[in-house]
Amino acid sequence: MIPSAGKVRSRLAIVAIALVGAAAAMSAQSTPSSYQQLLALFAEWRAFEAPPRLDGGVPDYSPATNQRRLAELSKLQARLTAIDQSGWSIPQQVDHHLVRAEMNGMEYHLRVLQPFARDPAYYASIITGESDTPAKEGPVIHGAIKLYDYPIWPRTGLDVVGPLSAAQSEALAAGLRTIAPLLDTARRNLAASNTRDLWVGGVRAFEEQAAALRTLVSRVPAGDQALVSAGEAALSATNSFAGWLRGEAPTKTGPSGIGKEQYTWYLRNVLLAPLTWEDEVTILRRELIRAHASLRLEENRNRQLPPLPVADTPEAYAALQERAIPRYLKWMADNRILTMEPWMERALRERVAAFAPEASRNFFMQATQRDPIPLWTHLYHWWDNMRIRVAPHANPIRRDALLYNVWMSRAEGMATAMEEWMMHAGLYDDSPRSREIVWIMLITRAARGLGNLYAHANDLTMAQAADIHVNWTPRGWMRRDPLLGFEQHLYLRQPAYGASYITGGRLMEEVIAERGRQLGADFTLQRVMDEINRAGMIPPSLIYWEVTGDDRMVRELGAGRPLPPR
Repeated sequence: MIPSAGKVRSRLAIVAIALVGAAAAMSAQSTPSSYQQLLALFAEWRAFEAPPRLDGGVPDYSPATNQRRLAELSKLQARLTAIDQSGWSIPQQVDHHLVRAEMNGMEYHLRVLQPFARDPAYYASIITGESDTPAKEGPVIHGAIKLYDYPIWPRTGLDVVGPLSAAQSEALAAGLRTIAPLLDTARRNLAASNTRDLWVGGVRAFEEQAAALRTLVSRVPAGDQALVSAGEAALSATNSFAGWLRGEAPTKTGPSGIGKEQYTWYLRNVLLAPLTWEDEVTILRRELIRAHASLRLEENRNRQLPPLPVADTPEAYAALQERAIPRYLKWMADNRILTMEPWMERALRERVAAFAPEASRNFFMQATQRDPIPLWTHLYHWWDNMRIRVAPHANPIRRDALLYNVWMSRAEGMATAMEEWMMHAGLYDDSPRSREIVWIMLITRAARGLGNLYAHANDLTMAQAADIHVNWTPRGWMRRDPLLGFEQHLYLRQPAYGASYITGGRLMEEVIAERGRQLGADFTLQRVMDEINRAGMIPPSLIYWEVTGDDRMVRELGAGRPLPPR
């Protein structure tokens, strides 16, 4: 929810105190003492990052407030730069880079991306489902309402709808009552926006918010009139705002991409990826062609085999999943891919996707209803997330999700790379046709990322980027459906996200390659995967440094350049 200004200040104070306390607890074992300055500054930074609130608990993204906060941010950045890192260990130096990346992320958010002034979907404040990444992908408004935090809206497939406590009902109603004033503020903040594709995508975002609110209201007991009224008012405001977007969108004529130079700055200074826009185009074009050629070779190899059957009924699909999950877990354990944990099976079973009939079967269900295991390898995500939940990192800087999607290349890149890595490790030796699914998934991710790169360069519209996505995906599995619209819109809203599935994986391969070279005969995949996981959800360049001891990727980032003007 979006709480009141007083509550926000109280919560931020609690966070700051907790982080300073954690820093103090580490003081006995962390040297030199200047590292404690970093931990204290991190606590102060995190308390500062949330914007002030207007009446009604609405975040203040006004130009005057943003300029004041940029000036305050620059002082924090200067203090960070001034910290003496002499004698620091590699992990401590990595932590300094993580705090720098987050601060750069806020600078980029306020100077370049400016979703509060350019992107109507930024004001869609209802989140219905937990993301498979450490935090919700893309730019997310401060104080968004996470319905899955309430028992009335199950978090996982194993949960059931339950009643709200009086405190939960009051908190949810308070959050819903902020939606109308938030959308009034949005109309003012977006008045000068001319980003056509972001407006078109914004209509869909608010149609989805309206659908979620209708469902929510239908689940509220009739006796909880305060929550029903708050939900109905939020729904009315959402419908009105969606109508306004529909009316305004045709008048918008400007580009929505942020441009090559700004894209590269974000890569190198926020994601800490030693790449440029041009590098990512080269990598994705190469991966698209490699995956296509590999698919054709695979199909020729399997030409005498029958195609994989499709689980066309809920019963057949349930049986397919029931066979797949234990087989996958056993294979991972038998082949010592990584240290297995007792919670891993539950993490998968919580996220079994619902059966989809053919007419509504999106790309991922086309794969999953043939063989669920290729997508389970990608959903390494849920093991990452469960690890954060049950075994959080001891370091307060790495304990929770890094802000501004700094985790992006590690989360999406590793998940995507797991698909191909496990195939090469022998996961489909007894199901050769499943290898074709792996190549098709790589193709569609390369195609959608490549289209998005050109959209951010303003060489293609969002619709033209979607054409690449659809036309290059084999077998007609990528349809012009809600999944296509969601993905292309998200990647246009969040620079570098679409490409990170591919480029992040290639960077993670450098970690394995260099560590393998170092270890020689002592190399085991389990050892290196465990080392990667111990580093936390941080950029591949920093994992490379921490795991191998080589700061090459960080040096390749170069000295931080000032953010180019828009």
